[in-house]
Amino acid sequence: MNLDPFRAFMIELATQSGDFIRPFFGRPDLRVDLKSDRSPVTAADTGAEELMRGMIGKRYPDHGILGEERGSENPDAEFVWVLDPIDGTRSFTAAVPLFGTLIALLHEGQPVLGCIHQPILRQLLVGDNTTATLNGQPVRTSSTRRIEDATLLTSDPVTIARPEFQGYGSLMARAKLARTWGDCYGHLLVATGWAEVIYDPVMNLWDIAALVPVIRGAGGVISDADGASPYPATSTVSAANRELHRLVIEALNA
Repeated sequence: MNLDPFRAFMIELATQSGDFIRPFFGRPDLRVDLKSDRSPVTAADTGAEELMRGMIGKRYPDHGILGEERGSENPDAEFVWVLDPIDGTRSFTAAVPLFGTLIALLHEGQPVLGCIHQPILRQLLVGDNTTATLNGQPVRTSSTRRIEDATLLTSDPVTIARPEFQGYGSLMARAKLARTWGDCYGHLLVATGWAEVIYDPVMNLWDIAALVPVIRGAGGVISDADGASPYPATSTVSAANRELHRLVIEALNA
């Protein structure tokens, strides 16, 4: 399957949604509402998704769409676009650039193309399960082989402290550096080799879909906490380079 036309369109989606989101960043008058699950949402989230939905409907009217803010349309289509307009809205509303737009393309239910776009830093990471590029330049995961030499990331220290995620504590105790540079930007750091491991225990389909082809395309492994494929049957994601991933899964389940 030739993914080039879809890749070019994905870049269009990322570019135009980024242009929409950018003016909202750092605005002191930005209105933040709470959804039913108590997560924040802004006009940047809803407007960016509306923009991308309109572009997809015009270019590929027979494709399905799954978006965080407006749900699913034509979910049984051969091709389905999965949209998270702002992954890391809490960071976004605090003027912290550790957020991004996630866009994935599913073919027959599996992610074949994904991107992480950071519109403030103007970083666009695109992966297809085989290759990954950052602003057009090939990237690979780190070659670090020991947890003791690794930078470990997660998104939320409160969630990770819950008893059911106690394996993370032993992993953190061994890591060279542990930080909360999380959400999708943490996966960008792992895919580009600037960090080695990210573990996030609470994820949705729109959080995960784009990460799979990006991490795999950069030569890494992305899985659930047991090492199995993370999409679409899990809410827990661990990603690392191939050498570290097995050690990470062992530590999480020790």
